[in-house]
Amino acid sequence: MSSLHELESIIGHQFSNTELLTRALTHYSHVYESLPPGSPRTVLRDNEQLEFLGDAILGFVVSEWLVSRFPDYSEGKLSERKAHLVSAAHLVEVARALDIGRFLFLGKGEEMSGGRQKRAMLSDALEALIAAVYLDGGIAAAHSFVLRCVLTDEAVGAGGDLNGRPDYKTSLQELARSRKLSMPRYEVARETGPDHAKIFTVQVTVGPELCAQGEGSTKKSASQRAARKVFEMLSPPE
Repeated sequence: MSSLHELESIIGHQFSNTELLTRALTHYSHVYESLPPGSPRTVLRDNEQLEFLGDAILGFVVSEWLVSRFPDYSEGKLSERKAHLVSAAHLVEVARALDIGRFLFLGKGEEMSGGRQKRAMLSDALEALIAAVYLDGGIAAAHSFVLRCVLTDEAVGAGGDLNGRPDYKTSLQELARSRKLSMPRYEVARETGPDHAKIFTVQVTVGPELCAQGEGSTKKSASQRAARKVFEMLSPPE
């Protein structure tokens, strides 16, 4: 296990309470394997609650920054930018750049199965780390950490997924949440064509009335097209 002092140097925050840093990096598998046989799992020793808090802090800091940076943007444009910046795909890249995987506390099973490189584990640990910085140094420290490590010029300029394509499913989810609508629900309406060249039609529904369908050669592409239609219904392109 690498020294946590090294990680403090990487992220630019020295913890007053180093237990917060340790907890942010502790996966539940490590806690589970450390408990005596028959003992109940103690959730407060792993990073799941910190992940929950870090997600909220990240969303707040990113939203505040976007409104300040882009005062002329519509709600739809702000939601699209935010969707990218808080997406798991982006957080994984940030976590890898910070080399967070090297510092994780994992159970033996997760260690042997390559847990230090698992995408979900990395993004979760980054969110937990944001919460730990907040609890240790306050909102100013968390704000500084997010600005320095998450809101890079490259990330802000992308405004879509890692291939430069807008992620309309995530954007629609963020916009629906901001409008206090029900979360988007996706279902395959039909499949046509032979097995080697299928065309999928996916329907997305938001709230009681908003509904659209999209077609594609994969369920993923069809879902994105359907999500784009509803996203543009809620926030027409300027």
